[in-house]
Amino acid sequence: MPDLLFEKRDGIAWITFHRPERRNAISPEGFCRLADAWTEFRDDPDLRVAILTGAGDDAFTSGGDLKLLLPLWTGARQPENEWDERLLADPGLSNVALLKTFELYKPVISAVNGFALAGGTEIMLATDLRLAVPHARFGLAEVKRGLVPGGGSMVRLPRQIPWAKAMEILLLGDPIPADEALALGLLNRIVEPAELLPAAEELAVRLARNGPLALQAIKRTALQTSGLPLVDAFAIEGASSAEVMRSEDAREGPRAFAEKRDPVYKGR
Repeated sequence: MPDLLFEKRDGIAWITFHRPERRNAISPEGFCRLADAWTEFRDDPDLRVAILTGAGDDAFTSGGDLKLLLPLWTGARQPENEWDERLLADPGLSNVALLKTFELYKPVISAVNGFALAGGTEIMLATDLRLAVPHARFGLAEVKRGLVPGGGSMVRLPRQIPWAKAMEILLLGDPIPADEALALGLLNRIVEPAELLPAAEELAVRLARNGPLALQAIKRTALQTSGLPLVDAFAIEGASSAEVMRSEDAREGPRAFAEKRDPVYKGR
């Protein structure tokens, strides 16, 4: 089995970290496959929403594999296969896999089924809606190993929760439980393990019923206006609004409401 699974079901992309024997630690293969999955999800017009989760009931992902991925990046291990070679040959893969400078405006749901440590927390911070089981744990322990959480967390975390708590998580490197993550606003909901994937799918189906152009415009505007002065932010918002209002979907939504039927959005 591949180290990461990518499935398409009824307009939903299911992306699953698949190394349960290693707490779903991300290998070079998994890292490359994750970048490929995000690219395919972005480019496939039939896919409206993605769900990111982990295999098994122990871990979402414990982050980069300390025996395979990190030593490859530091030069402590030489490439041994095509995945290693590809990862070293294309440094930009990191920006895609970790959703940094990669432009993805379709909504992504995290279904956190266990430990989400280091890179697990980093990739979760890049997603839009987040569900987790009660035993999930979150943390950025890189500083304890002389590293930094360079997968986006030094930028994203202080923008998503209060400064003092963000610094506590970043500088101490200690994990926090799911209930604390919920209280901080890092999660939308805590659900029991048996309910996690059904709850994520139900949320994805609800999202997929909404106008796809509107969904992407909302996410794009929220990301692009973060930290901008209001006058600049409103200009971006205005341009996004105008673009959506010119679409066929913007005519279909009100028309379907008036005709008391479900809208049929075409993404144009």
